[in-house]
Amino acid sequence: MQFLIYWREGLFGGFVFVTVVQLFYYLYFFRRLAFFSVPEKTKSQQHPVSVVISARNEAAELAKNLPGVLVQTYRTTHEVIVVNHNSLDETAYLLEELQKTFRHLQPVNLKQDAIGIPGKKYPLSIGIKEAKHEIILLTDADCIPASEFWIQKMQNGYNEETDVVLGYGAYHKKPGLLNKLIRFETFHTALQYFSYALAGTPYMGVGRNLSYKKGLFFRNKGFSAINHVMSGDDDLFISMVAGKHNTNVVIDQEAITLSEPPKNFNEWIRQKTRHYTTGKYYKPVHKFLLGLYSFSHFLFYPLFVAALVWYDWKWAIPAFFIRFLLQALVYHKAMRKLNEHDLFPWWWVLDLWMFFYYIIFAPAVWKKPRKTWK
Repeated sequence: MQFLIYWREGLFGGFVFVTVVQLFYYLYFFRRLAFFSVPEKTKSQQHPVSVVISARNEAAELAKNLPGVLVQTYRTTHEVIVVNHNSLDETAYLLEELQKTFRHLQPVNLKQDAIGIPGKKYPLSIGIKEAKHEIILLTDADCIPASEFWIQKMQNGYNEETDVVLGYGAYHKKPGLLNKLIRFETFHTALQYFSYALAGTPYMGVGRNLSYKKGLFFRNKGFSAINHVMSGDDDLFISMVAGKHNTNVVIDQEAITLSEPPKNFNEWIRQKTRHYTTGKYYKPVHKFLLGLYSFSHFLFYPLFVAALVWYDWKWAIPAFFIRFLLQALVYHKAMRKLNEHDLFPWWWVLDLWMFFYYIIFAPAVWKKPRKTWK
């Protein structure tokens, strides 16, 4: 009988612990994105910008999305470099035709792969090397800027100390449950990397919308430290070079890029599995912070149910609703900032879904990655 009492108190103690941990993350980290306001700049400057895109057999995506990059409203000098990485489709022909209209388009045709360098780090390195300007702005062939002011907004994130600017890469809104799941997970990831950056501990960016200086890239010998990793050209590189004082975020609906979401659940699993294989290479402090948050998030609902059944609902429910109300406030404000507000009516269901998400994708941390990116 005494053991049963200790066991019940242990369950409730565990629930209180994970609730406190969750409250800490929302109050210390995530509120920074929810209540973010753009700091006033004493002076504004337009910098020359080189947009760099790596593409392999993506002629259809380039035909659909590249014009949105080429027609940006930006009066200062800029160029768009598309690295055609050994494509076998009509990518080269398409770029040649587009260049006749858009003189600032600079195709770079690669005819070989780099042995021992998987993923797109090699073509990106070539594109950055060919860039004429110091500020590099990265996106993907399947991305389109949400507005004609994408370049303007992203470069405006630079000041005298800035070397890295993080942007938001969203997915197109489409009908169906899968689209909501994908977009919520994307928002949830952005909630973390934006908030961590605002707290002075940046750990990743997304290659769909990311900027850094060419000098920073070469001072750190490019991707040489992570060439053996399939992915990592965005998160691992940013983890290495970004710091408290040299990193800014741009949170503006006109600075978002949009991509086509995976078409089915299996495609999404493959995509996320590839991305999560880089997690083991994060810095220890980042692995600890991300792991503690995910662990407490995963255990929150099971321990809440256990506390209701085995302890006392009069204590469990108030703790649950404190976290619920704080989470609702943060999600509401953060979703509006990232133009994901249509997800808010479903946030509590989507947050519950994350319990199953962790079960599905946790093995990706230990899974051996694929050797090719296309």
